[in-house]
Amino acid sequence: MNSQRKQKKIGILTAGGDCPGLNAAIRGVGKTAIVEYGMRVFGFNAGFLGLINNEYQELRESQLSGIITMGGTILGTSREKPYKLVKEDGSENDKPEKIIKNYHELGLDCVVCIGGNGTMQTANLLSQEGLNVIGIPKTIDNDVWGTDITFGFDSAVQIATDAIDRLHTTANSHQRVMIIEVMGHNAGWLALYSGLAGGGDIILLPEINFKIKSIIKNIEKRYARKKPYSIIVVAEGIKKPHNKSAASYIAKAIQSKTGIETRETVLGYIQRGGSPSSMDRILATHYGAFAAQCIAEGRFGTMVAIRNNEIETVPLNEVGGKLKLIESDFTLVQKARKMGVSFGD
Repeated sequence: MNSQRKQKKIGILTAGGDCPGLNAAIRGVGKTAIVEYGMRVFGFNAGFLGLINNEYQELRESQLSGIITMGGTILGTSREKPYKLVKEDGSENDKPEKIIKNYHELGLDCVVCIGGNGTMQTANLLSQEGLNVIGIPKTIDNDVWGTDITFGFDSAVQIATDAIDRLHTTANSHQRVMIIEVMGHNAGWLALYSGLAGGGDIILLPEINFKIKSIIKNIEKRYARKKPYSIIVVAEGIKKPHNKSAASYIAKAIQSKTGIETRETVLGYIQRGGSPSSMDRILATHYGAFAAQCIAEGRFGTMVAIRNNEIETVPLNEVGGKLKLIESDFTLVQKARKMGVSFGD
């Protein structure tokens, strides 16, 4: 009876910014789909652009071997948002119609969309068009609503923590204030976790309003207690003048008001590059394999997620357009305060 069943065809795409673990997720979906369920797997190039332009390649199991350690994505990615109301030239947007047409002409049974908040929002809109879609959450920001953790986050925390570790010696040697700026437009997860792991003295998050006066007071207290240097970890998305980086804004304020030598480091795209951590490889593989299982079971219109250490699905219509932000009473924030860490408020 099984041999008479129609062989399922599935698509995979990676959209939005790159991050460590994307290839591990592609491998998890593809290998499980091929080996366990006998499906055919097609990889679309450059995110949703591949679906729009019908650019894809069939992925064989052999192509999925040896990619788990690789950073980036073998499929390429883009920030294409097919549901923008109009094209750049002002003409009507026909991209969703092209996606639907290509999906049906290829005879796909599902598309797996690997990405962050914007990708999940697009995945939800495609699901509402009647396409079978499953989302896999990735981002170094860890801000996708509906899951406790996204892959890419652990790798970025390790990279940022290593940078903070290295700044401690320079700060101590020169008795400076060292400021390190990490990614995070709206959510401060990366700043919070790397700041705690790296022994930051002050951690500034987009979710917690800070005052320059409070930061200055904290630094002066440290010097009064014979602590000759300070490490400040700041998320890029804190409130600041538009023409300045977060690190530059805080550094100039501190040096001008205290006279203490202050230096800034902006990590930038280093946080998104390179080989994924062991944890991210495992998490991305877990997500990918579970997504393939969900396809076999017909659990469409969902995003795979981990909640309370259990893997499950969350409806895409609950995820799209939401952000998972740090609450002021979040456990780690409370514990950090009790150890003397300042959040500038």
